[in-house]
Amino acid sequence: MKVFVFDLLAYGENLEHVKIGAELPYPLSQKHFKPDVAVRTYAEHLAAWEEMDRLGYDGVGFNEHHCSPYGLMNSPNLMAAAAAQRTKNLQLLIYGNLLPLHEPLRLAEELAMIDCLSNGRLISGFARGIPREYQVHNVPLADSRARFEEAFEIVTRAWTEDVLSYEGRFWSYKDVALWPRPVQRPHPRIWIPIVGSKESIEFAARHNLPITPGLGGGGLRDDIIRYYAKCLAASGHRLTPNHLSLGISAYVADSKARAVREMGPYHLYFNRTLFSHGNFTETALQRQAGYSTQQSTDYVRPENQRAAQLLREDFRNTTMADVERLAEAWPWGTPEEVTRRIIAQADAAGANVVQISLNRGAMPHEMFIEQIRRFARDVLPALQAHQVERLPALEAV
Repeated sequence: MKVFVFDLLAYGENLEHVKIGAELPYPLSQKHFKPDVAVRTYAEHLAAWEEMDRLGYDGVGFNEHHCSPYGLMNSPNLMAAAAAQRTKNLQLLIYGNLLPLHEPLRLAEELAMIDCLSNGRLISGFARGIPREYQVHNVPLADSRARFEEAFEIVTRAWTEDVLSYEGRFWSYKDVALWPRPVQRPHPRIWIPIVGSKESIEFAARHNLPITPGLGGGGLRDDIIRYYAKCLAASGHRLTPNHLSLGISAYVADSKARAVREMGPYHLYFNRTLFSHGNFTETALQRQAGYSTQQSTDYVRPENQRAAQLLREDFRNTTMADVERLAEAWPWGTPEEVTRRIIAQADAAGANVVQISLNRGAMPHEMFIEQIRRFARDVLPALQAHQVERLPALEAV
């Protein structure tokens, strides 16, 4: 099994004290930004990625978000380029560039550069992003899907065609020969994160692209995987364990109680303050804005429709009592429990790749580094020795 660490790179200082009521102000004034904190945050995370490389993790994941302390990777490509020079073996998962928001030929060029800088270690994730990002970049939410698919075609054709000419609705090019070219042939690996919309699942399956299904576990993730397996088959492809990677929060401690006590406050800060800052998560509101269709979750079983609604209140109203209750089923606790629960999730999903979140919110650097080391010592070897072979989704289908 391949083990990545997914790092949101949140601003390294807790901003709970600037909330107005239950909300962190948006836009968030520059008076709350401290350059020295940002400088320290970047330096600490680069050091953490170097440590992951030294300890034998398979990869590190970056994301793209804008104008929020939720994450300081406005350009994940910059971070991946920096990481390429600080690491030797880590795969660099950009998860992902928000295709609808940026000029696609520039993205194709930058990603080709990163693949060369890293000697072929790039995994190029492509995503649509969240509504906040469209407000920042002044792109209509209703154009998101069409822009994504057009940009995807441009980037992949620029990587593979000798000379590209393209006439599209949003972008057009004539006689472009990309230099440099990616190291990987025919192009860097492409993964797609799936929150839940059927159109994204269908797109990934049509192009035979690996996915990360859902924001969490449970029945919704199972529904996504089953529908994805059906769509793959309809497009002449077959689901394999390497088509799936799971996002999993983990924390290694001497006991479950200590894990909750230590990690719980950072999990709460992430959910209550950072997760929906300046953004609306609700599927119903996204449909009203044209970002999602009315049919986007009609493949989801009735008992999982609540999870598919992504209600803000389900994040904002999280309490420590909720964390204590939910953590009973999470891979938080002793190394043995963490190992067992991660393997159980991977086997249940049929996923041979996991993306482990070892930090949340503004977790101090010392805690993050300690988790990286302890997980590498006590959990990582067993995960990397495990091979997922069963595909429960195919059996269900």
